[in-house]
Amino acid sequence: MDELLGPQDSIENSAAPSLRGADPLAMPQGTLAGVTGETPDVSPASASSLSPSNWWRGPLDAARALLETVIPALVIAIGINLFLAQATQVLGQSMEPNLHTDQRLVVEKVSYRFHGPRRGDIVVLDLPKAGPDLLIKRVIGLPGEKIYSKDGQVLINDEPIQEPYVLNPGGRDISEQIIPPLHVFVMGDNRRFSNDSRNFGFVPIDNIIGRAWLSYWPIEFAGPLE
Repeated sequence: MDELLGPQDSIENSAAPSLRGADPLAMPQGTLAGVTGETPDVSPASASSLSPSNWWRGPLDAARALLETVIPALVIAIGINLFLAQATQVLGQSMEPNLHTDQRLVVEKVSYRFHGPRRGDIVVLDLPKAGPDLLIKRVIGLPGEKIYSKDGQVLINDEPIQEPYVLNPGGRDISEQIIPPLHVFVMGDNRRFSNDSRNFGFVPIDNIIGRAWLSYWPIEFAGPLE
């Protein structure tokens, strides 16, 4: 069985024979310190690093990391939410069968900076006169158009429009009216159960947050919106 040597064994069995007959004054100072057990010198730099006065370095480094990573990421996220896109959740049945309650969507805010809303777009509205909650509807009538409906069929400028997204027509008909500039007429796809422009009137384009562009949850409904 091997025997492990401790520090003292090492000095006695290896260092001591090399000192026999040697002049102590001729030995290097470091060797004498090692033999005599003299305490190694502690430099001022080492001592200062252990000083209690440096307790603040840890929190300072953490604050620096926060400033360099977390805060810029937060600013970018806020910027995206304000100017590019945001996530939203469908509540209610007014857009059935195309959108369902609790479905999660991405609303993009870029395209309407280059052109106005288009017929058939699904849009998210911030309309205080309709209530405190955001609304999601479909653009049906555009600025300057004459709009009305008969027996559930919507007519624009006296021409019926095709609405393949409506599977449950009906509800209150629209009286003949002209959509004012910078406004749109919106309706839900589930016409019998939708609070829309038939109730709260025309929607200023400035009250459109953005276009509902993509569904991402539940996964079976994931994909672009039409």
